[in-house]
Amino acid sequence: MDQTINALGGIVLYGLPTFFLVILLSVCVKYLYLKPLDKVLAERFRLTEGARLAAEESLRNADSRVAEYETALAEARSRIYQEQSAFIRQLQEQQAEQVRAARAESDARIAAAKASIAQEAQVARQGLEAQSDALAGQIADAILSRRAA
Repeated sequence: MDQTINALGGIVLYGLPTFFLVILLSVCVKYLYLKPLDKVLAERFRLTEGARLAAEESLRNADSRVAEYETALAEARSRIYQEQSAFIRQLQEQQAEQVRAARAESDARIAAAKASIAQEAQVARQGLEAQSDALAGQIADAILSRRAA
């Protein structure tokens, strides 16, 4: 048993420098390699996260601008349609006024033509009455002159 303990003590004694060397190497690796790597990764994450947040903010701004542009475009279209509607209404009113003026002028011409025709008819009736009286007299003279003969 003493031999085993001595052998175990020898193993521990020979293993202690290796143990301390591994501990020293792990501390060196931690402070010389892992700490700077953690700093670099943290800075990278911070920059990446900042860029991502900036991109999200830019997208939100772009969405709000698109909405503003769409609203402005809809308002502009509405104004154009209103102006177009007013122009068409004005054009229709002008056409209606022109139709009314043409109708009034044609009604006046028709009334003048009717009056002229009525006057001509009256003159023609008077002429026919005068001619009928003259013809009646001629016919009566002709008939009476035949009977007398």
